Amino acid sequence: MPVPVPQQRAVPAAEASNGTDLTLLVIEDDPAGTFSVPELSAATGARVRIRAARNLTEAGRLLTDDVDCILLDLALPSGDRGADADGLATLQHVLRIAPRHAVLALTAEDDAELAAEAVRVGAQDYLFRGELDGRLLSRAIRYAVERKRADVTQHKLTESRLRAQENARLERGLLPTPLLDGSDLRFAARYRPGRSRALLGGDFYDTVRTPDGTVHAMIGDVCGHGPDEAALGVELRIAWRALTLAGLCGDELLSTLQQVLEHERESEEIFATLCTVDIAPDGRRAGLCLAGHPAPLIARQGRAAHLLPYEDGGPALGLLPRARWPRRQVELGGSWSLMMYTDGLIEGRVGNGTQRLGQDGMVAMINRQLAEGLAGEDLLDAAVTHVRELNGGELTDDVAVLLLDRDQDTARDAAGHRAQNGGRGRSIPRPRPGQVSPAGAQRPPL
Repeated sequence: MPVPVPQQRAVPAAEASNGTDLTLLVIEDDPAGTFSVPELSAATGARVRIRAARNLTEAGRLLTDDVDCILLDLALPSGDRGADADGLATLQHVLRIAPRHAVLALTAEDDAELAAEAVRVGAQDYLFRGELDGRLLSRAIRYAVERKRADVTQHKLTESRLRAQENARLERGLLPTPLLDGSDLRFAARYRPGRSRALLGGDFYDTVRTPDGTVHAMIGDVCGHGPDEAALGVELRIAWRALTLAGLCGDELLSTLQQVLEHERESEEIFATLCTVDIAPDGRRAGLCLAGHPAPLIARQGRAAHLLPYEDGGPALGLLPRARWPRRQVELGGSWSLMMYTDGLIEGRVGNGTQRLGQDGMVAMINRQLAEGLAGEDLLDAAVTHVRELNGGELTDDVAVLLLDRDQDTARDAAGHRAQNGGRGRSIPRPRPGQVSPAGAQRPPL
């Protein structure tokens, strides 16, 4: 006859303390001859309730939520478990029907090997039948309950660690890989989510090259930096890539993205800022659209870095239902570096006061670092590190920064190489986290 499995609960910590009532379920063919209830109560200093079961069928009925510990005689007759059942098989059955309860194995003094095996199988401790007294049993019960609680806690921690690793793999797969096959531009990016132990925040970015040779870059920021904002940022990034590859640009693209945001956001109060640039195939001109987002910074040879024009920007996505986002044409020149960033880079504090770095402070910082000869990956590393130092520690907001570089001489050589090879360009493989690709593309450090 199968033994019914009762609902289980976690054992509260207070139940194992001195002076607190304990309930012990004894599974033994003659439990009354093993110890006396008054002796056990005196030893524990608490009222001890004893429940006695002569077989596993009775034990299944008596195993309720208020049982703190189970004392199982490994010599229990196996009549209700089959002729070939042994003590370990009985123990394994008890562990299955009471996965959250502490279990003590009771065996003969000359069977130490079986006792040790019982602990290996899952019992919290073992006792020898001939040495059993109230004080020893009291100590064993308290130890078993505490050890079971520690085992349950460790199991939960392990499960939490595995979930965190799975989430990390999922988030890592959602980070963008630049599609710049055939471009002579160099790409670098840095990304730091504001929430701890996360890989994604509300900031997002992407870069793709369309078949006509235009390089499109985007960076954005969903208000907030929790998991919901991170998910919405990924949706907007993927939508932007699909729309861009489908040929949309400027106001038409941003209007469609706003529709995506309005359908996917949880609340009408959620909005997203965005900055897009589309760089002409010759690399000398670009179209700029701003949707409530900070303007990019450009650095040219022999000139100080400065912000691109931002007077003609439109509102953030999700604020106005029929907004428009004008596309402004800007001249880049032959050799240049274009840095796009989210407000996490400029809103960090400077010192212990209320002063923020701001865009002017960021421009001054970048100019100092350029004067020191920094460029590309090194420039981004230095910028993010310095902002953290000014803030006096980790930044609370998400930070995303991407950098596109063009060297006129390198671009001319690359164009000649493509002409000799029938127009075929270089292929940028998908880099592993932390690995720099041959074209300088790098996934954000994890």
